[in-house]
Amino acid sequence: MSDREDLPIFPLRTILFPDSKLPLRIFEPRYIDMVSRSMREDSEFGIILSRESTDPKMFETYDTGTLAKIIDWDQGGDGLLGITTLGTQKFRLKELNKQEDGLNIGSIERIEKEGDYKPLKEFTHLVELLQAILDDVNIYDDDEKRFDSASWISYRFAEILPLRIEDKQKCLEIDDPIIRLNFLEPLIKTVSYTHLTLPTNREV
Repeated sequence: MSDREDLPIFPLRTILFPDSKLPLRIFEPRYIDMVSRSMREDSEFGIILSRESTDPKMFETYDTGTLAKIIDWDQGGDGLLGITTLGTQKFRLKELNKQEDGLNIGSIERIEKEGDYKPLKEFTHLVELLQAILDDVNIYDDDEKRFDSASWISYRFAEILPLRIEDKQKCLEIDDPIIRLNFLEPLIKTVSYTHLTLPTNREV
């Protein structure tokens, strides 16, 4: 069993994937303190999908999230702190507790990183499709693109395609990139590429 560790947990209605960038604009004091500590200590925090509920008193999250590292920040003209996070490694949330200041602290286990398999020949059309999409939207630098990695390719499709949030979460929970691509392939055929979910600022 993996060792547990305690980290701040940031529940959101969006998903951060490994190697994805997620910009956030911070205004809540509990998260400003968390971000300040993370930048000062060069430490990670967890981003995890919160479950939708009609009862505001009910608060639940999914069990699988992604660790985030702050790679850039700025102070906006509106006074809000803007940060850009990079997804590093998946984790499983084992327990969640709220501090007096409202910050969630989770007991987590890091999920071992996937094997870096090359995509099978049967997925050549998906590699070519992703190349065309990323050439068009230009959200990754050339030195960040890894079209020889089934893991990287599958996470990028899950990140940018306008899938249901539950399907995106399923992609995060799958620990094998080939199985993830097989899950994604029929979904890819059904989506519109004019409504890609590109990284945008989220206020929290």
